[in-house]
Order: sequence, then C-alpha cells, then structure tokens
Amino acid sequence: MLSRTADHLFWMSRYTERAENTARMLDVNHQTALLPLSAVVAQQGWEGLLAISELVPLYTARHGAAIAPRQVLDFMVRDENNPSSIVACLRAARENARAVRGVLTTELWETQNQTWLEMTRLLGSDEFERDPGRFFEWVKYRSHLSRGVAVGTMLQDEAFHFYRMGSFLERADNTARLLDVKFHAAQNDFFGAVRETEQEYDFYHWSAILRSVSGFEVYRKVYRDVISPERVAELLILRADMPRSLAASLNEVVNNLSVVANDHSGETLRRAGKLKADLQYARIDEILATGLHAFLTQFLDRVNELGRRISKDFLLPNVH
Repeated sequence: MLSRTADHLFWMSRYTERAENTARMLDVNHQTALLPLSAVVAQQGWEGLLAISELVPLYTARHGAAIAPRQVLDFMVRDENNPSSIVACLRAARENARAVRGVLTTELWETQNQTWLEMTRLLGSDEFERDPGRFFEWVKYRSHLSRGVAVGTMLQDEAFHFYRMGSFLERADNTARLLDVKFHAAQNDFFGAVRETEQEYDFYHWSAILRSVSGFEVYRKVYRDVISPERVAELLILRADMPRSLAASLNEVVNNLSVVANDHSGETLRRAGKLKADLQYARIDEILATGLHAFLTQFLDRVNELGRRISKDFLLPNVH
C-alpha cells in the first residue's frame, strides 16, 4: 500500500476518534456543571478539560487567564484554530477521507461527508446553544456510525488495518490523559480543604469519569459495588474486556500492526507487544503503589513514541 494512502486512513480514523473523545469530555463536564457543586470544583473541571488536551496555553493566549465555561465550550467545539476542537477534527477527518475517496467504500465516504455537512448545519443554527448535550450525543453517534460502517463494508485488507490502528492508538492516548488529569484533580481535592459533601462529590466525580468512557454500566456489571478510585483505575487501565481501556486499545493496535508489519517495522511491533504485555500482566495495586501519575506519564510517552515509529515505518513524514 502507498504510504500516502495509509497515512490518510490512519489520520482519518484518529481525527474521528479525537472528535468523539472531545465530545465525551465536554458532555460530562457540561452535565456535571449543572450539579450543586462549589464554584471552585466546577472551575477545576473546566481547567482539567483543557489540561487533558494540553490546551491551557493556547486557550489563555486567546481568551486570557479567566476560564469561563461558555468560552471553553466554544473553544473546544467551534474554534477552527484549535487543532483538538470538534470542528477542526471532523474537518481533518473529512479531508483525509476525500484524499483517499477511491479506497473507501461508498458507504464510508458518504458517512464521513454527511457528518461534516450536518455539523456545519448544526453549528450554523442555534441548536448547539439550546442543547449542547444533544450535539455531543450526535458527535458520538456519528463516530460510532463511522466505525460501524467501516467494519461492515470495508475489505479487511491493509487499508482496513491502518484505519483501525489509528482509532485505537488515539483512544489509548485519550483514555490515559483523562485518567491522569482526573485522578490528579481528585488527589488535590482529597488533600485540600475538607468538603461538607465529600462523599457525594466523590460519587459524582468518579461516576462522571466512567460516563465519559461509557463505563458506568460496565462498572456496575463487573464490580457490583460502590464506585472506588482503585477499581475505576483497574477497569480503565487493565480490563481487556472494557472497550475503551488501555489494555483493550493496545490489544487492537498490536493485532492490526501485526497484519501490516514489514521488513522495517520489527522494532515497532516489539515495542507495541511489550507495552501490551506490561498491561496484560500488571496489577492495579502495584501501579498505585509506584504512582499512577508516573505510570500514565510513561504510558503516554510510550504510546506517542509508538505513533512516531508507525509514521516512520509506514506513513508520510509530514506532521499532523
């Protein structure tokens, strides 16, 4: 396969997945902001959302140090100069799809194209302002639809495997960032001033994290107990049967990378396999004992290095 074609498919899926993850985090933050929480806690939620995508410097350069919920929503949804905004991601996904129109099935191209056209219409009206939650659900649905159409219509050749690889590499990155920021926020709250409604806050905090990755019902089914930080971490890091966990994402990356492996990608596959094995045989008590932040920081470094190596071995040398 031409590296140019593989590159477009890889990044088409990454940008679609990134738009979905942004919508998930915005939706949870928007819903949580409606709860009777203190202004400080609500502010930390919006700051954390920008921190997850490493966008605090860009936001403050554009809007100043004061973080206002409405400005954050506009920045993360509409701002075309923000590379992680929903508009920017879906535009990039559509442009990458258009570049390899001949490789995609008609159904997949029409899904990508219709998503862009419909989003333009939605943001051109006042529907987003009237009901942000409904818009975020729409973004998630369109991402689900895109993946489903790809699985249901594409020949499972190299093009398909590059498409899938991009989706799950992006998912691993986003889930790790979410966990790192949210657990850090919880630790700061715990060691800070004592809250009168600490128990209720903890439930909302951890359940919000689970809902942002469609994990609330899964958690109840797996653990059948009150929500605890340790089990949230275990579910989203080590459970290979949880679709958005780090373990599940790396399993998919390795499986797809194995199929497209070439004479130059042996070291990349070895590193991906080692990262998969580290997750497969890890225990959550050991991870927490050595420090969750250190573990997730190292994981993100390894995932980013894996992405760079995949680009070097298979894709175009340009920067996205």
